[in-house]
This record gives sequence, C-alpha cells and structure tokens, in this order.
Amino acid sequence: MEYHKVCAKPCSSYLFFAILLLFASLASFVDAAVHFHEFVIEAKPVKRLCRTHSTITVNGQFPGPTLEVRDGDTLVIKAINRARYNVTLHWHGVRQLRNPWADGPEFVTQCPIRPGQSYTYQFTIQNQQGTLWWHAHSRWLRATVYGALIIYPKLGSPYPFPMPKREIPILLGEWWDRNPMDVLRLALFTGAAPNISDALTINGQPGDLYRCSSKETAIFPVEAGETILLRIINSAMNEEMFFGVANHKLTVVAVDSAYTKPFATNVIMIAPGQTTDVLLTADQTSARYYMAAHAYNTANAPFDNTTTTAILEYKSDPVSAKKGQSLKPIFPQLPGFNDTATATAFTAQLRSLSKAKVPLEIDESLFFTVGLGLINCTNPNSRRCQGPNGTRFAASINNVSFVFPRRNSLMQAYYQGQPGIFTTDFPPFPPVQYDYSGNVPRGLWQPVKATKLFKLKYRSKVQIVFQDTSIVTVEDHPMHLHGYQFYVVGSGFGNFDPKNDPAKFNLIDPPERNTIGTPPGGWVAIRFEADNPGIWLLHCHLDSHLPWGLATALLVENGVGKLQTVQPPPLDLPRC
Repeated sequence: MEYHKVCAKPCSSYLFFAILLLFASLASFVDAAVHFHEFVIEAKPVKRLCRTHSTITVNGQFPGPTLEVRDGDTLVIKAINRARYNVTLHWHGVRQLRNPWADGPEFVTQCPIRPGQSYTYQFTIQNQQGTLWWHAHSRWLRATVYGALIIYPKLGSPYPFPMPKREIPILLGEWWDRNPMDVLRLALFTGAAPNISDALTINGQPGDLYRCSSKETAIFPVEAGETILLRIINSAMNEEMFFGVANHKLTVVAVDSAYTKPFATNVIMIAPGQTTDVLLTADQTSARYYMAAHAYNTANAPFDNTTTTAILEYKSDPVSAKKGQSLKPIFPQLPGFNDTATATAFTAQLRSLSKAKVPLEIDESLFFTVGLGLINCTNPNSRRCQGPNGTRFAASINNVSFVFPRRNSLMQAYYQGQPGIFTTDFPPFPPVQYDYSGNVPRGLWQPVKATKLFKLKYRSKVQIVFQDTSIVTVEDHPMHLHGYQFYVVGSGFGNFDPKNDPAKFNLIDPPERNTIGTPPGGWVAIRFEADNPGIWLLHCHLDSHLPWGLATALLVENGVGKLQTVQPPPLDLPRC
C-alpha cells in the first residue's frame, strides 16, 4: 500500500506523458496524407518548332504532372504503360528507406513495365523537404517523361526563410525535333555520340528565340514588391546550364531538397538531376524580364548552344501604352558557355543551413575515376564504328564500363539469390595509377565491360572521391547516387592529393546533395553513412554517358532486425 501511495504522483505523471505521446503520434499520423495518382504513359501529339511529334507523355502532359506532398506523406502511383516502349519511373532524390522496389531504374531495382502492363509505386517521404523531381529511367524516355515533386514541411513547420508570396516550378529541359529514342538508337548502333538537341526548354517551351515558339513562351505574372520562390529543376538530358533573370538577384535557399545558408547571386549553375530553390523579389521597374538558360559546356564536344527563355511580367505594366503591343523583355547577362570560373564560384558558396552530421571516422575510403573511353573495333570506320578514329564511345568508373543486365534486375536477382547476374568485386580504386587529368597513355583508353557492384556493410561510413579523367576529354560529370543524400566535403582541379587535400575538407557545414559534378579535369569528395539497405545505382546524369557505362551500383547489406532490412517486394513487381 505504501508503495502505491509513494508512487501515486510519479505514476500519474508517467500516465499523463504517455497519453500526450499517444496523442502526439496520432496527430502526426492524422497530419500525414496518402496521395493516390494514376500515371498513364502514352504517346500524344506535341507540337514544337513548327512540327507535331508523337511524343511519350504522362496523362497527356509535357512536362508531366507536378506532385505536391508534405514531409511524412505517402505516395501511391499506379504507372500504366500504354506506350510502345518498356518504361520505369524514378523518384529522383527520394530516400526510399528500405524500399528499393520503388526506386525505379530499369534492370537495377526492377524489371521494366512492358507495354500494356502496370506497376504501382508506393513510398513514404521521410524527413525530406524541398524540391525534387520524377522521371522515366528507361533509355531516353526521360527526354519527355518528367515532372516536379515538391515536398512541403509538415503542418506547423515554417520555411527557414521568409515566406514567399507564391511558388513557381521551373523545369529546364531539352527538345529534339525527332523521336529521342531514335536518336539514342542511332548512336548505340554507330558507336558515335548522339545528335545534340534542337532546343532547350523552360517548362516544356523553347521560348522566343526559336522558330514557331513565341506564342507559347511561358509567362509568369508578378506583382511589384512581392517575393516568389522559384523551384528550379534541371531535367535536361545532357546539358548543364546557367540560369538567370534579367536585372533580378536570386537568393539561393536550398539545393536537392536540403536547405542552405542563403546567398545572393546573379546566376546559378545547375546540372542535370539537380534542383535549386531561389527567392526572387520583384523590386525592379515594372516591365517584362526574360528568364533565360543556356548550356555550361565543359567538354571538347558539340553541344546545344541555343538559349531558352520565359518571361517574368510585372502585372502593372505588361503592355506598351503607345503601340498597344507587348513590351520587349529585357535580357539577362549569362556567363559564357565555357565559364568554369563562374560555375566554380557558384558551387563554392553552397553551405548547409546548420552544422552537418558529417561522418568523421571513415570505414570505406573509395577513389573512383570517372570519364569517357573508346572501344577499339576489329573493323574500324565501319557502320558500327563511327566514333573517334573508327572506334566506339564508352565510359567507365575505375576502368569498368557498366553493363546493365537483361535477364533480371540486380535487386530481384540479389533478393532471390539468383547467381550469374552480377558480381561484387567492383574495384575500390583504379587498377592502374596514372596522371588522371593529364596526358593519359592510349593503352588505358579502353575500359572493361562488366556488371560489377561494390558491397558496403550496413551503417558503414563512406567517403568517395570522384576523379575526372582526361581520356577523350575532361568534363564535368554530374554523379547521382540513388537512395541517399550525401555531404560534398571538398573539390578541386587536377589530381586529388590524398595527403594534403583532406586537410581542406569542410566537415562543419558542407552542402547536402544527391547529385554533384566533378570539376572538369578535377575531383570532388562526398561522405555519407550507408544506412539504407538495398542496391542503389550510382551514375553520371548526362544520359548519353549512361548507356556507355558510366555507372556502377552500391550493394548495402541488411543490418540487424526488421528496421534495418529491405522490405519484401510488392506482389505486382514487374518480371523480366
């Protein structure tokens, strides 16, 4: 009896707090929503540059639908394939914790959705906010099958920056005046580089500087004095880009769904796969101002050197009083196509909003050389050997040119214990050391084709240094790691110095990203904790480089218990 009397007050307190926790968890559950969508993937007529093409779209839209959710919400998306090509969908930047089955890359985490079939992607957003996107991950369907994925904070959680009056997704893209799948097919047949795009686009429209495009140029009305949030996504296939708005400062507040310390800039550089959120205040004279983007080209190779535009239009004075015609928009000053100094200065300003949880003790230190290569032909200059000097283009990481399986997906083979689909002996460093950014001997230009993965233990602390090579040409390769966010702790030009460069790493507030470029002829270092079991593709997001083999995959083993183990595959997972 005395025990109960003595414990009466503390026990009631425990009960009170337990009830509070229960209500808090219920409130959190109530706040979280489940969003159901049906994505019908099919060909529809789309007119651009004076011509109408049968274009692969989602729900008849190009770009596809914008998905809007909150942190903690669940997405259930039934993908129905009515196109004539195999297709998969990837939710770029979503962590997909313990759920690689929803990640989407073809023959990596799933077999493709074949024509006439469907597959339901189901996943929950966990501790992510900001701008991401979704796109096809089958061959070159991504050229037209893509859209924005916007993750708002949980209810009651504000942005860590002034609330904008409105938000505008800005999707940068490319357009071919032909079927993009035919462009890829020709390149894979000949071994040469694919034809460059015919136009760049903003929200699917080329803009005023292209033929037959002015009437459809995207126009964004603003009120004088208001602040808007531009959610900028580079959905282009092969072009890094500079983007700016005439006479307006852009304040960067987030990249790749991670908040940053704000900083002002006249221009951003954004690579395929990356997102950048910027605040823009309409503080200029009422007029019309071009948003514009053009390529940032770092390779000695042809590129699309056109410029896409949209219009920021002040509502108070959109029309000339004298002639009754629209005022000619003011054009921004964009850097030169090869202005690496401006691109480097921009990325150097990116910092995490607060102190980052960077792994300090490293379990796996990996050194990955990334770049192009050439496959020698027994019959040079034949129809199938139209690359440089009668060769075929290739690309590799650590001299391994990745071959995607066809009999089964990597994840399904791993889960089912099926041998012969892949090996786990991907080299942690290049087999031969050489002057990576210098004059590389021709004997090292030809990679080895294989399907090799690198195995990581659960919760191992990983550092990867991506080193660009000068084989064929130096180039900024935007490397994307599926299933993870990582910290970009350092970068530089020339060859990475393992003795001196780590001392310069930013281990306090490095930016957190899912896609990062290698400086042309340089290196970039990332760190992360391997806390997401499964098989996760690591590849260059220049899509001409992916079928050439600039990829590998990380096999992260299960940990202990259910919460550290890959969940079972869904019943409708496509079979090969």
